[in-house]
Amino acid sequence: MIDAVIFDLDGTLVRIPINYESLFSEFKRIMNVPEVRPIIENISRLDGKTLETIFEAWDRAELAVEANAAVNEEGMSTYKRFRDKRKVLVTLQGKAVVKEILKRHRLTFDLILTREDSLYRATQLTKAINQLRAEPRNVLFVGNAESDRTAAEKVGCQFQRVK
Repeated sequence: MIDAVIFDLDGTLVRIPINYESLFSEFKRIMNVPEVRPIIENISRLDGKTLETIFEAWDRAELAVEANAAVNEEGMSTYKRFRDKRKVLVTLQGKAVVKEILKRHRLTFDLILTREDSLYRATQLTKAINQLRAEPRNVLFVGNAESDRTAAEKVGCQFQRVK
């Protein structure tokens, strides 16, 4: 039985055409390092001011291409299929671009967790499940990446991959 559905955003519901090579070059400049990958691990160790500067650059990059985000039909079909269930969005996108994408595509969620809430998908899922007061086994996570599947397994929820 599925009590709630958690969706990833980029790659699952829409595809945001961010030039990550350019963005990561900017991150290298801000952080003054030769390499930023693995990105999540590296930025999670930053001090508050540097992290804020990274998030500002990330927001600018996302907002610059938000209007060009393409719908993932399979993900949107899944969203519509579960329209009567409680829905949560978890994403590594920022609050600013999420707000625009949700408005543009008329998507609503009972809860939204972004990179500002956590950089780690399993943590986002755990927070969502706890706030929903749901049993993990009764929650479906819809994502597009292997890392999404791994996070779902880690927290004990069901997983559906979209292409």
